[in-house]
Amino acid sequence: MRKAKWLAAAAGVVFLVAGCGSNGGSDKGGSSATTGGSASAGSGGGSEAGGEDLTAEAVKTQIETAATGAGFVQDATGDPVPAGLEKCMVSWTADAEKASDPKKSYTDTVGALGKDGWKTGQNFSQGGSTIQTLTQGTWQLKASDHSMGALKMVMFIATDATPECEALFKADLEKNKKS
Repeated sequence: MRKAKWLAAAAGVVFLVAGCGSNGGSDKGGSSATTGGSASAGSGGGSEAGGEDLTAEAVKTQIETAATGAGFVQDATGDPVPAGLEKCMVSWTADAEKASDPKKSYTDTVGALGKDGWKTGQNFSQGGSTIQTLTQGTWQLKASDHSMGALKMVMFIATDATPECEALFKADLEKNKKS
């Protein structure tokens, strides 16, 4: 139960950080090529190979292929995507405790995603945690590694920045504020 609460808190941090990069360059310290990458790629006409046409299922497959190829297995207790957001969001949590070297597996996963067309962007590291932003088409992926210390957690959360998905995210946020 304690791990689930920590996981939920860490996921909240990832979502908070994910929101910072979606306003066309409001992040500090990131490269200009990535701070607004997901929004600009969606309006630019698909310069990245198939990125604009990516579905949530394709994104999930790319993450799963890269992560399992790097030595991760999916954690069956990972947080599911909220109902109604399945076409706009992907959440893949690794069982980092089963990986022989979670830090190396995380780095290898990010590298494999880069080879699969994901552009690496802003990297945030603090207190043993790392969050790497990657973009492809209208999708933005936050790869987070919190495998320092006793609790080992690695998550990959991708969101689609199309206007339709942005509206769904906003509606879900408003619904949860009222709960």
